[in-house]
Amino acid sequence: LCHLASIVTVDTIPTRNMGKKSKRPGRDKQAAASPGTATSAMETLTYPSDGPSEEELNSLQTTSASLQAKLDQLTELALANDRANFVRQFVPLDLSPADMEGYLKDLTTAPEADGQWTNLASEIAAISAGKGVDKIEGDQVTNAIFFFQHPLLKGCDREVSFVCTGGEWRAEG
Repeated sequence: LCHLASIVTVDTIPTRNMGKKSKRPGRDKQAAASPGTATSAMETLTYPSDGPSEEELNSLQTTSASLQAKLDQLTELALANDRANFVRQFVPLDLSPADMEGYLKDLTTAPEADGQWTNLASEIAAISAGKGVDKIEGDQVTNAIFFFQHPLLKGCDREVSFVCTGGEWRAEG
């Protein structure tokens, strides 16, 4: 976790010579060299960080940029309620088209579809953010297994596995 200082940039506005030249000789050169004029147009103020937030302390995200990008993509699709594209991006690459269609139907038209979809979407969003993730096993290059608390069901421990094949991360089996 990073402890960053907040940086605030403040524009300094000159208080004199705002577009009108002085009739006194040498006055313009003196004003240009004075502090608080356009020559010191930017000042940077820094404030010390108060440390990581409680949310940052209680989260564990993958160290793999490519896996994080996949999780972020899946989360965006879930938030858009784009179940068809979510399924296409989530299921194993070797899943047959018929099985993929069956899984999509489970998430769209089956009697429990809305509940299943809500649970799946919330799980992916949680591991993407690292929320409730207790540990991640695997090398995070070819495989990763997330162990986490279900974000909607108290006391429900979950595990989701991803594998990377040919540079593409997908859910395992």
